Amino acid sequence: MKIPLFTLLFLLGTQIGFTQPFFLPKLPYSYSEYAPQIDALTMETHHAKHHQSYVNNLNKALVGTRMESQTLIDLMFYAGFRSDVVRNNAGAHYNHSLFWEILAPLSAQSEMSQELSTAITKDFISMDSLKKTFLNAASSRFGSGWAWLIVSPDKKLMITSTSNQDNPIMDVVTERGIPIMAIDVWEHAYYLNYQNRRADYLNAVWSLINWGKVSEKYTMAINDSLLIELEKDSWPAMMEFHKVMAQTFHPSESGDLQPIRKRSGEFFAKAILLTASAPPKSLNNIAIHEGLTKLEKKCNEINSLVKKGAKDAVLIKKMAESHDLFHNVQGLCHD
Repeated sequence: MKIPLFTLLFLLGTQIGFTQPFFLPKLPYSYSEYAPQIDALTMETHHAKHHQSYVNNLNKALVGTRMESQTLIDLMFYAGFRSDVVRNNAGAHYNHSLFWEILAPLSAQSEMSQELSTAITKDFISMDSLKKTFLNAASSRFGSGWAWLIVSPDKKLMITSTSNQDNPIMDVVTERGIPIMAIDVWEHAYYLNYQNRRADYLNAVWSLINWGKVSEKYTMAINDSLLIELEKDSWPAMMEFHKVMAQTFHPSESGDLQPIRKRSGEFFAKAILLTASAPPKSLNNIAIHEGLTKLEKKCNEINSLVKKGAKDAVLIKKMAESHDLFHNVQGLCHD
């Protein structure tokens, strides 16, 4: 996936570590400055030990793999294709980095922008309603996980929650978008001070949210073409076809034609379903429909060749052509 220039410049300007090897971001304040809402020992343990271990495990898991050159966004965007080690640690690194960014002592907080304030009024009626909905999402998350304020692909504010270290950028979650605020509800985030009183922790940490920083992230998010990527990737038929494409094309690159020989019928069937499906509104145009029709024909051709026992070299060429057609459709989704 190509990262838009606007997104790239934003990410390079943060401490989220999108270049490898990934690194632990420095906190903008000392551990003790988050007290009494979050005590110094919890902050130090959470940041220097838990987060550091996620970074170390992620870097270790990527060494010597194709993923070694990929960005953190790429690792998360296709989380469903990653190992549990990469999925969990990439998510944990991103999630915690965002969490640190949007927290600030009361004396260091900046004001919410009018732009974000207007959006909150539009989508949640009031700040009180936003807080109530958010804290409910955080408190009702069973077990470990996160609560999120995100910008959805249709540029609306949404509140959602995810389990473990998943987040709304990942292809494994239903409600997707660009996170602009997060609260960690893993027990290690609060247990030393609050024990089992998650609600007390949530109310306390809410007062540490720097709405000026959240406002900056909101402005960046609504202008980020990553929203289009997320909308496109939330197209169920597209996701289903992409999975089969990945599982058959990539082996063919190294000369392994067994996957496509076994699954050519499924490959063609997924292409038919993709062509017949309804794309998201912003992606519903003539060029995309024409591209899907060409892709379906190519998949039909591959299926016919497999049935006829075509040589490996022929199938490798045709798989490459189908892959190019698929990426051309994806490219049209960016326009």
